[in-house]
Amino acid sequence: MSDASAYLQPLLRLKPRVAVVLGSGLGAFADSMDDAQVIPYRDIPGWPQSTAIGHAGMLVVGSVAGVPVAALAGRAHLYEGYTALQAVYGVRALHELGVESLVLTNAAGGVNRDYKPGDLVLISDHINLLGQNPLSGPNDPTLGPRFPDMSEAYSKAYRAVALEVATQMGLHLREGVYAAVPGPSYETPAEIRYLRAIGADLVGMSTVPETIAANHMGMKVLGISCVTNHAAGVIDQKLDHKEVIEVGERMKSTLIRLLRDICVKL
Repeated sequence: MSDASAYLQPLLRLKPRVAVVLGSGLGAFADSMDDAQVIPYRDIPGWPQSTAIGHAGMLVVGSVAGVPVAALAGRAHLYEGYTALQAVYGVRALHELGVESLVLTNAAGGVNRDYKPGDLVLISDHINLLGQNPLSGPNDPTLGPRFPDMSEAYSKAYRAVALEVATQMGLHLREGVYAAVPGPSYETPAEIRYLRAIGADLVGMSTVPETIAANHMGMKVLGISCVTNHAAGVIDQKLDHKEVIEVGERMKSTLIRLLRDICVKL
């Protein structure tokens, strides 16, 4: 982490104060930034490479209406062979560079029967079913406490900002609970019934490790899921990652506007 920040510090033209992590098929936001500086992950010491489809694997730092923003166009997932600790490397490096506000986006399956592909949902809470926690092992007290509080993992104040922006856009934003599972296979219908029974509205394979690490370091987090498909068993249809990418493409203009307006207000 220190190697990454030491490499980036003299290289970056802007000092970002907000970071946005872009999920599967949601990378178009990075292209909308002004005066963008693009740094491939492979050039940054220690930074895990993105191998998933729809993850470009680039750090993009630029300006959004005058606000310096860092966009992570692609993330590391446990199903790629990374540990939860490796998955949060980028978030920790950006915090060391001064980022205090983190916006996490993801593509998610709709467990809640009321959700439809193309819905945008604010994450109000999460359920960690990954079997890993990025804070396992020795604690570094310079980063945060041994037992960080997670009672407000996703900032209420930031969610209020997002809802205000959405109202101004005429966009209906739902709020729901996100369940993180390891993947990479999609869930079975029985697993979706289980997730619904324990209170999940959304399911995906990311986001939770980054949220835990950010809270550990005192960062405020906003989570936004793009519902790209009905979860298994909700409708009689097989799941295909192409649908995830296609819905992300269809929603890109709405998501770009939402993220840009949110970044200005955080």
